[in-house]
Amino acid sequence: MRETNSPALPDPSGDDDLLEFLDGPEHGDADGDHQIRPWRILIVDDDSDVHKATELAMQGLQVEGLPLSFLHATSAAEARQVLATEPDLAVVLLDVVMESEDAGLQLVRFIRTDLQLGAVRIVLRTGQPGYAPEIETVQAYDINDYKTKSELTRTRLYTVLTAAIRSYKQICALEANRRGLELIVEASTELSGMRGLHRFAEGVVTQLCAMLGILPEGLVCAQVEHDADAEVRIVAAAGQYSGLINSPLSAVQIKSVRERLQRCLTLKENLYDDGTCLYFGLSNGRPMAALVDVGRTLSSMDQQLLRAFCSNISVGFENVVLYSKLLDQAYNDQLLHLPNRNRFVELLDKNLKDPAGVTLALIDIDDFSDINDAFGHHFGDQVLQAVVMRLAAKLGLSTAMARVGADTFGLLGPNEQVCAETIADVFLEPFDVSGERLQLSATTGLVRLTESAAVGSELLLDAQIALKQAKQQHRGSSQYFSPAMGTDARERFKLLKGLRAGFEENRLFVVYQPQVDLPSGNTVGAEALLRWRTEEGTFVPPDQFIPLAEKSGLIISIGEFVLRTACHQLKRMLELGFADFRMCVNVSLAQFRHPDFISVLTQAMRDIGVLGRNLELEITESMAMEDTELVMHVLADIKRLGITVAIDDFGTGFSSLSHLRQLDVDRLKIDRAFVREAQTSSAGSTIAQMVINLGRGLGLTVIAEGIETEEQRQLLLGLGCHEGQGYLFARPMPADQLERWMALPQGSKE
Repeated sequence: MRETNSPALPDPSGDDDLLEFLDGPEHGDADGDHQIRPWRILIVDDDSDVHKATELAMQGLQVEGLPLSFLHATSAAEARQVLATEPDLAVVLLDVVMESEDAGLQLVRFIRTDLQLGAVRIVLRTGQPGYAPEIETVQAYDINDYKTKSELTRTRLYTVLTAAIRSYKQICALEANRRGLELIVEASTELSGMRGLHRFAEGVVTQLCAMLGILPEGLVCAQVEHDADAEVRIVAAAGQYSGLINSPLSAVQIKSVRERLQRCLTLKENLYDDGTCLYFGLSNGRPMAALVDVGRTLSSMDQQLLRAFCSNISVGFENVVLYSKLLDQAYNDQLLHLPNRNRFVELLDKNLKDPAGVTLALIDIDDFSDINDAFGHHFGDQVLQAVVMRLAAKLGLSTAMARVGADTFGLLGPNEQVCAETIADVFLEPFDVSGERLQLSATTGLVRLTESAAVGSELLLDAQIALKQAKQQHRGSSQYFSPAMGTDARERFKLLKGLRAGFEENRLFVVYQPQVDLPSGNTVGAEALLRWRTEEGTFVPPDQFIPLAEKSGLIISIGEFVLRTACHQLKRMLELGFADFRMCVNVSLAQFRHPDFISVLTQAMRDIGVLGRNLELEITESMAMEDTELVMHVLADIKRLGITVAIDDFGTGFSSLSHLRQLDVDRLKIDRAFVREAQTSSAGSTIAQMVINLGRGLGLTVIAEGIETEEQRQLLLGLGCHEGQGYLFARPMPADQLERWMALPQGSKE
C-alpha cells in the first residue's frame, strides 16, 4: 500500500471549463489558519495503469476546497489490510473483478458488514460490463455509483468523486451531530446524579472536555450567594486551574482568564474567540460561566452542540442550586443558623460510636409562648438569638448545639460542660433584648449517653422523657434520664401504637351495662362502654388506654365510633319495642373541645335516625370544672338537640353548689367508691346522702354506679337514690346479649 498526494498545480491539459464550474465555489472555503487535511481516496485495482491514470487525471484538483490524497491496493486482500488500519477514508474506487470474479463485491460486504464503515463511499469500476452488480446488491450495500472504466473520462471521474465526497461529508456531519447529541444526553444523565453545586460544576468541566475531545482543563465560576451584589467565586476547577477552587473571580491571577469570564458573565452569551467560554443562564438571575482550553477554533457544528449543551445543563444547574437550598432548609434552622432536629439526630448517631463522657441535653425556655404573645414574634426571635449567643459563649466549641423545637435547644458535649449547673448559669443573669431586660429560665432534660441503650432519635426521646419529668417539678429545674423512666414511657408508647392498630383493625368494640330504676327494678336504659381485645386475645383495662387516647387525640375518632355504634343499638332497642330506652354515651373533654363535635353528633343522629330524648351524654365532674365556659356553651347546644346530660363520678371533684347550678344537666352519677364506702363507714354514708340530697334539691335524677349487693341497693333506696347500675343487676354485655336480656321477664333478670 502506498499513499500519494495530488498537489494543487495548474491544470496542464486545460480540460473543459466544467471542472472550474464544479470546483470553483469551494476554493475560497479553505482555512489557511490550520493544517489542510485532504480527502483520502483508496484505489483498489489489480491493474497498475489504472492507479496511475486515476492520479494523473485528478492531479491538481480540489473538492470542497480540499486536495485529494490517494491510497493504493492491488488486490482485495491488500485492501482489507488498508481498510482495517487507515482511518478517515472518504471514497473507495473499487474494481469489481480482481483475484476472483466477485472479489470486489466480497470486499464491499467486508466494508459494510465486518468493519461497519457506513460513511465511506464506494464507487465500483469494471472493465468487464458483464460483471455489473445486481440492483439489490447496490441497494443493500450502499454502493454510491457503478461505472465502466472506459466511460470514466477526467470530467466524469471528477464528477463521480465530487458527488461521493459531498455525500461522505454530509454523512460525517450527521454522524458527528448524532454523537454530539449522544454526548449531551450522556452528560446530562451523568450529571443528574450529582448533588451539590461544587460536584455538579466539576462534572460539567469533565463532560464538556470529553465532548470536545480534550483533557480536563478549565474552571466554572458562579454567584453562590443569593444577594445580587455577592461576589462571583470559582466553584469548580481542573488542570492548571485546580488551585483556584473557592477563590473569588477577582483573585484569578491570569488576566486573560479573569477578563474572559467576566466578559462572558456581562454579555450573557457564549464566547468562542481566543478560547471557549460558555454562559449558563439560570432563571434565578445568578450568573454562571465555564471556561475550557480547547486549543482550536470550534466549527459551527461544535458551537451548535455547545449551545444545546448549555441549554440542557442550565436546567441541571438550577436543579442543583434548588437541591442545595432544600438541603440547607431540611437540615439547618434558617433563623438561628444552627443544625435542626434532623441534623442533630445525625450527630447523635455519630457520637454513639464513642459515647463515653458525652451528655445530651434538651433545654426548653419556660413560658416562651407568653413572650411571643406579649412582645410579638419578632421580639421572640431576638430572644432566641440572645439565648443562642450566650449558650455558645458559655459552652465553647466543644459542644454541638441545635434547635430541635420552637423554643427547645439540643446540646451535645462533654459531661463537665453539658450539665445542669452550667446550663443554670447561662440563665442566671437577665438578657438584654431590644432595650428590654428579661429574666428567663429554662427547664432541662439530660441523658448521659453511657446510661442509655437508645440510638439516634430514640436517644432524643430519652431526653424528652427526662425533660417532661423536670417540667412536673418547677420552672428552671433539671432532670437526668434513668432507664426506669424510659421503660415506663416506652410501655405507654407501645400501648398507644397497639391502640391505633387495634382501632384500625376493628379490635375495639362496645358493650352495654343496663341501668335500672331502683324502686321498681325496671330497666330504663344502658351505658355504652368501650372495650379493647388485643391480637393475642387479652383485654386492656379502659383506665389504661382511654387516657392515652385522650392525650394522643385518637379519642376524637374513637369517640365518634362509640357514638355511632351506640346510636345504632339504640335504634335497634326502639325497634324491639323498648320505647323509653335511654342510651348513655361517655364524652371526653377533647371531644367537647373539638370544633366539629356538635356537627358530628347531629349528623350521627340524622344518619341513624334517633331522637335526642333517648340519648344521654355523660361528662366527668373534673371535665366540667376544667373549662367551665366551653362546657356550658357546648352543653347549651346539646340541650337544644333534646339530649340529656349526666355528670359522671360526681363527688370526686371540687365543684361548688353555685357551679353545679350553672350547668344545665339532668342527672348526677354517684361514684362507685362512695357506694362501696356507704355500706362500711358512716363518712361514706354521709357523702352519699349529701350527693343524693344535693341532686334532689336541684331537681336532678341521681344514679349510683357499682352496686354489687342487695344491701347496697337497699341502703341507696333508703337514702333516696333514683337509679342504679352494677353487677347486682347485670354485667356489661355485647349487643345481642343485651337484646336477649331485655326480653327476659322482670323477675329472671337478676
